[in-house]
Amino acid sequence: MGIVSWIVVGAIAGFLASVVMGSKEGLLMMIVLGIVGGLVGGFVASSVLKAGTVDGINLQSILIATIGAIAVIFVARGLGGRRGAGRSS
Repeated sequence: MGIVSWIVVGAIAGFLASVVMGSKEGLLMMIVLGIVGGLVGGFVASSVLKAGTVDGINLQSILIATIGAIAVIFVARGLGGRRGAGRSS
């Protein structure tokens, strides 16, 4: 998949994941989030679940990338909430 396809799928997936998760990222962060989500979702879908791939601008790729981006947001929120939890004042 070409770089333009990754950017387009990433932007769509990042936007959809931000809407679903109630995030307020900017455009660049949504694109990055969607691309990372596409990588994560694509790896899990093709290698672990043997269910599909992220291989172009199509509904399957957008769905897999969106699910991956939602997982990335979920993990990032979990890690972000733990920072400073061990500190006592």
